[in-house]
Amino acid sequence: MTTQREPRGFRLDWITIVLFLLLVGFGWVNILSASHQGEVTNYFDMDQPFGKQAFFIILTIGLIILTLAIEAKFYERFASVIYFVSLLSLVGLFIFGKNVNGATSWYAIGGMTLQPSEFAKFATSLAVAKYISDLQTNITTLKDQLRCIVIILIPAVLILLQNDAGSTVVYAAFFFVFYREGLQRIYLIIGVVLILLSVFALKFGIVFTSILTAVIVFGLHFFGRRKRPMLIETISVLLLCIGFAFGVKYFYENILKEHQQDRISLWLRLESDPEKLQEMKQTILYNLNESEKAISSGGLAGKGFLQGTRTTGKFVPEQHTDYIFSTVGEEWGFMGSALVVILFVALLTRVLYLAELQKSQFSRVYGYCVASILFLHFMINIGMVMGLIPTIGIPLPFFSYGGSGLWGFTILLFIFVKLDSNRLYDW
Repeated sequence: MTTQREPRGFRLDWITIVLFLLLVGFGWVNILSASHQGEVTNYFDMDQPFGKQAFFIILTIGLIILTLAIEAKFYERFASVIYFVSLLSLVGLFIFGKNVNGATSWYAIGGMTLQPSEFAKFATSLAVAKYISDLQTNITTLKDQLRCIVIILIPAVLILLQNDAGSTVVYAAFFFVFYREGLQRIYLIIGVVLILLSVFALKFGIVFTSILTAVIVFGLHFFGRRKRPMLIETISVLLLCIGFAFGVKYFYENILKEHQQDRISLWLRLESDPEKLQEMKQTILYNLNESEKAISSGGLAGKGFLQGTRTTGKFVPEQHTDYIFSTVGEEWGFMGSALVVILFVALLTRVLYLAELQKSQFSRVYGYCVASILFLHFMINIGMVMGLIPTIGIPLPFFSYGGSGLWGFTILLFIFVKLDSNRLYDW
């Protein structure tokens, strides 16, 4: 007796796809709210952001079909080629790139712009997955760890040189992947310590930070459980920490640009001059203040679709891009905001769950890359809009306006959907 096989199209993980569609659909609704002017008569008005986004979404359908139509083995076999082409596209920006808001991150193609850094994320994910899977083991040796770091460092540096610090920060997400694949816990501890040293050096000064570090380091030396603590090792650690604190202070005062200093200064409340502080609030903090007012005014259930006074009044500049979550807070309230968070958490959880089920290391590593990138984007964007972290120009995946971002995240996710379908139904 023979059994009829299910069509391939139904062998995809539809939970992931439905979550993706809900985020994209709800995102477009909020882009419409944030960008419409007067009565909306044409949802495909290409003079308006919501009309352009609708066009981008239609093209995304074709992109999804193409991504799923390609054999899963293609992505593993040609991962290095895709990565190399992505690097070339980033290098080409220094010659052919268009400057937008101080960043040379776009190619101008006709009346549209294309941002290669959005596509470099999935290309780098493929390269990382390919390298780690070729090892057929965890990345426990220093040589393998350095090579993995170089893979993510090359595109990150190229993007940073284009004055796009926000997109550069995203590459820190790959360290979650490395940790899953055998990176020792000490690296995460060192990372946390360096972050704390940076904050303390800027907030409380070098002297206080040095004294506090000395107390902690020598306390661990004398009260630690090690039978033979080494004084030279302890002193070396202390000097490295103090040297790093000095380096952070120098970098902040002499290398960062004024607007970058101001953002950090406002976040850590470093400015003591009342006039300077007021000037900074009226410029840098304007978006954040208006965003927080919009979110808080939404209350529990929100003011309703197209009824947000701060949204329709255009109080939040560029609200349909990085600050799109403030539209959700005002028009859909706490319940709508919670729904968005739940959808993202559900998508991240689903991707991680599927990643652990993968039979090949390549698919598993790539799945963790997808979840880590989406998580960092989500965490930074929501935290930025609510004033929990410094302002960083970074979009909310599948939600914020932009064709390059939508297409880049879509390819990133649906390559994994394809890899997962190959796991389940390899015949």
